[in-house]
Parts: sequence; structure tokens; C-alpha cells
Amino acid sequence: MAAKRDKVIITCAVTGSIHTPTMTPHLPITPDEIARASIEAAEAGAAIIHLHARDPENGRPTPSPDVFMQFLPRIKQASDAVLNITTGGGHGMTVEERMAGALHAKPEMATCNMGSINFGLYPMLDRYKTFKHDWEPKHLEASRDFVFSNTFKSIETMMKRLGEGCGTRFEFECYDVGHLYNLAHFLDRKIVRPPLFVQTIFGILGGIGADTENVTHMKRIADKLFGDQYYWSVLAAGRHQLPFVTMSAIMGGNVRVGLEDSIYLGKGQLAPSNAAQVARIRAILENLSLEVATPGEARAMLDLKGGDQVAF
Repeated sequence: MAAKRDKVIITCAVTGSIHTPTMTPHLPITPDEIARASIEAAEAGAAIIHLHARDPENGRPTPSPDVFMQFLPRIKQASDAVLNITTGGGHGMTVEERMAGALHAKPEMATCNMGSINFGLYPMLDRYKTFKHDWEPKHLEASRDFVFSNTFKSIETMMKRLGEGCGTRFEFECYDVGHLYNLAHFLDRKIVRPPLFVQTIFGILGGIGADTENVTHMKRIADKLFGDQYYWSVLAAGRHQLPFVTMSAIMGGNVRVGLEDSIYLGKGQLAPSNAAQVARIRAILENLSLEVATPGEARAMLDLKGGDQVAF
């Protein structure tokens, strides 16, 4: 079984690289918008803020450390939240590009996708007649013939350069059952160390589907592989976000929300902000008599190095 959870960690993924500017006017794009969205999400109750960078001119995902550094210090100055930087980056980026922001910033946390998968965004083409920027439909169509690659060598490199080299801990993103076994392989080799923060992901085309049976199955396999050496969390894409993260909380897990994962607050209702999603899940947790973890409590649970040990 997963490590005992006294309080629930809320992670908020504020912008990501999946949704494009056409899809919602509320998606944070510029460094100012990303900083403001992150601070508001932390004030609403998120202990961890997960961050990607975007080109402020057109909203396209960018690996540029210079862009990251335009918002990371501002968030740190205004909030005690744990800042968690992507190594997934965006479609088409090399492994070196995907790691660039995190290697520069040496954060407390970074994400690590635990395997290679098809990552299909192209069905979203059918939902929009026109796009604000030429890159958007090309980006979505390219996913029809795209494999997100994170080989064993790539994962080893991230663990050595970011983990050993920077003292960064990881949100291990598991999009399918095999990813849990990949993580167990690295645990057996002592390349990763507990406590693990295992994020199981549902509803991405190419990964495990958004079925409640899959939530219980992923939890059962994680329990078998990791025992009490991990903390479990759930994120789900689109309309599945709130039901699935609520299920996680009831089952003893932690939760992730944010406009990276879903642009909605309810059926047909665009979320006006990341903070609105955080406030919604916080209300659900409190109505279930569950307590929300502070950033300090999340740091203690996940054995993080502390905000004073980062490079921003």
C-alpha cells in the first residue's frame, strides 16, 4: 500500500504544452500570466506548481531557460509553493531541450515521463474551425505520427544530471501500467530512491484510458511494486479531471489539476483560471473531511531539498 497520507497534496499544472491559445482565452502564455496564475493557484491551496514555458509572442511551447527565468523568481518571491519544472517539454523537442529549463534552475522537483508513448492530440483539430496561430493546427496534426520518446537511457540521464547533479526530486509520470514497471526497474537498480511521487495519468490518447477500473488497477500494481515507498497521485485529461482526482483522494491518493490537464471547470464551462480549479478540488477535499497539505508539509512528505537550494 502507498505511504500513509495524512494530508492531500494538490499539484497545479498551470499551462503545459497540450492546449493551444485558440482553445481558451484563460491559458497563461506570457511570463507575467504564468507568474500570476501560479501565485493565485498557490494562494488557492496548491502546494506544488508544475511549470512549462511558452513563447510570449504566440503561445508555442518553448524550452528556453531565459523564458523560465522570467517567471520562476517571481513565483518564488510571492509564494512558498514547491516549483516543479517539466522535462517533458513539448512535442518535437530533443531530450537536451526538454531538460534545459530544469538544469538551469535546479528546482526542488521536476517531472519525468516513465516511458515512450504515442501522444495523440490530433482529435482536437475537429473542435475548432479556425486557429489564432499557424503553428497550432500543424502542432496538433503532427501528433498523428509522433512518439514521445523517453528511453531507458534518457531516464538514466535525467536521474544522473538532475537527480544526482542538482538534488532535484521527481514527479514520476506513468501513462500506462508498463511505466510503473519501468519505475520499479530503476528503483531496483537504486537509480531512484524513495519516497517516490507517482503520478498516474488517465485519458491521454496513447496512454491508459479514463476508466475507473484502470484507476484501481494502476493503484493495485503500484502497491505491489512499491509498497509503502511511494505517494500516489492522479491526474486525468479533460472532462475526467475532477471525477478521477476525487476518486484518488477517496482512495488515499493526492491530486493534480490545472489548465495543462483540462481547460474546463464543469460541463461546457471553461475554467476562468487555474486557481478556480484548485479552489474547486479543495472544496471537494474539505467536504470529504480531508485536509490539504501546505507546501512545507509536501516538502517533508516528499523529502525535498527546500526552496533555498534552487538556482533562482
